[in-house]
Amino acid sequence: MEWSEQVTACVVYGSLNNEVTSVSTEEIFTHAILLAWQGKLEISQLLHYASQFEENNLGILSIVLYRTWLERNMSPYVHAVHFNLGVTLTNHGDFVGAERAYRRAIEIAPDFAQPRLNLGSLYERLGEIDKALAEWRWVKDNISCERPENQSLVVFALNHLGRVLETKKKYQEAEEMLAKSLEIDPNQPDAIQHWVHLRQKQCVWPVYPELGHLSQERMKDATSALAILSVSDDPQVQLGVSRRFVENKVLSNVAPLANPKGYQHKKIRIAYCSSDFSLHPVSMLTVELFELHDRECFEVYGFCWSPEDGSNLRKRVVSAMDHFIRINELSDEQAAQLIREQEIDILVDLQGLTSGTRPNLLAYKPAPIQITYLGLPATTGLPCIDYIIADRFLIPQNEERYYSEKPLHMPHVFQVSDRRRIAAEKPSRQNCGLPAEGFVFCSFNNNFKFTQEMFRVWMNILRRVPESVLWLLADNPWAEANLRREAKEQGLSAERLIFTTRVSPENYLARYQCADLFLDTFPFNAGTTANDALWMGLPVLTYSGRSFASRMAGSLLTVAGLNELSTNSFSEYEEKAVWLANNKNHCHRLRERLQEVRKKGVLFDTALFVRNLEHRLKQLAVLNGSVELAP
Repeated sequence: MEWSEQVTACVVYGSLNNEVTSVSTEEIFTHAILLAWQGKLEISQLLHYASQFEENNLGILSIVLYRTWLERNMSPYVHAVHFNLGVTLTNHGDFVGAERAYRRAIEIAPDFAQPRLNLGSLYERLGEIDKALAEWRWVKDNISCERPENQSLVVFALNHLGRVLETKKKYQEAEEMLAKSLEIDPNQPDAIQHWVHLRQKQCVWPVYPELGHLSQERMKDATSALAILSVSDDPQVQLGVSRRFVENKVLSNVAPLANPKGYQHKKIRIAYCSSDFSLHPVSMLTVELFELHDRECFEVYGFCWSPEDGSNLRKRVVSAMDHFIRINELSDEQAAQLIREQEIDILVDLQGLTSGTRPNLLAYKPAPIQITYLGLPATTGLPCIDYIIADRFLIPQNEERYYSEKPLHMPHVFQVSDRRRIAAEKPSRQNCGLPAEGFVFCSFNNNFKFTQEMFRVWMNILRRVPESVLWLLADNPWAEANLRREAKEQGLSAERLIFTTRVSPENYLARYQCADLFLDTFPFNAGTTANDALWMGLPVLTYSGRSFASRMAGSLLTVAGLNELSTNSFSEYEEKAVWLANNKNHCHRLRERLQEVRKKGVLFDTALFVRNLEHRLKQLAVLNGSVELAP
């Protein structure tokens, strides 16, 4: 079962081994409906005929047959027929009728779990999440796992509870549901994947605990391409994780849709596809790129399956596209066909293997040139992706062999910026909950990037810098509680940690003016967050390792001429942080240098970045034969 799949399988209590004959569908239906009306259609015959109709895309006939049978027949399996009727009605979009059928099945057989499972899926589909959770909780609480035939039902309920509770940000309960599911059946890679990431989000350490029923090796093998970035700095390990995902989840041997010789357009048709065209870090970085594309040479498309969040950022993204096309209601194959029909020359995937990914759309190869950018700071392992946008610092030459894509090196820096972002007025320390005096370290990264080893380094820094505090994002209450407890175990007062809630983008940017030094995470560096800190003039101290994810902040610092803030070990990182805290004048000089970088440096020269990117894209298009550009 795919993680997000909704089970709608019928309960089958019998079947017939009838041979296929030349009898027409009309004759079969007439015969079946007549027997059902006469009360002479056995349950096994009913299921056989209904199954035949379903297989021939004639589910409506099944509905009529089920209803006729229910009116005219008595059987100990009536509850199962109501259930099957509910399944078929759901498949045909009659959700009201489906709910009624499932409820009738439960009235007849209160311990019948299957209709409750499907009711949960139906309510989720209708947006009635609390009702969905109630159905799955009933199964969890009332169906015994001691009977082997019940185990898959309870696992289904627990997994869907875990999945939906995670989307509602009820991380602790979601983790508990998945833990119970894995106790019943440890062989569930999808459940393991989400369980591991939930532990990361809550800073439950170690992320891979010692468990009798589930080995640490299996946990690591099931870890997602995103979650592994906070676990390992080894790009070879990350490539292996991505390739396992591709092997298990992505279509192979699909005929490419695109014309490999290109389309000979006068302008290069470039398309960006994403589920993050909303108030999201990817759009925060890329929106001005879309706006600045040279319309004399490029025609810009956006293919979107993002939420309509009503944000000003989304409005900017939509306005920046020449063509903005929603594909959220299309299947991957339909979306790929649509992209092919538009004769896109270069398709830029902004998703990678992150939440919302649609790798099978890319597997159809709807464009002759396909590039990945920003979504996943690592290799995707996707054979259908030709290039990954990078720079020489980000992907060193000796690490290129661990990328399934060919690096498309930018001359300065891989990351684009938005110069139109606006910060509110600088708040007071008091308004931020900070002490009036003392050095303020901050790290506004997502909590799932925090690791136990990195946190212990931070605690060492606080211990060595009296009256200093560490200002963190309060991503969720469980992470906050766990981090405070860890600080106490390290011999530090929990008050040395100050947590702040999420605020609007302009107020979030303003906060950086109240901190003295940004402490980056390792092995998963800050990306958009590091860009924001440097834009606001706040020095960023990072640890640059081997992987893409662990070199993002170092890439920004290198092009800003602040290599001194990029360290190569935990010990060097710790010593540099303590030295900077004890030399506030130097921190002040770093802020002044960042102001010059903002005004005159290439780090935030978005127009230059766009020209450089377009130059590289033109080279690819000409090489592929997509366009013929004037010299």
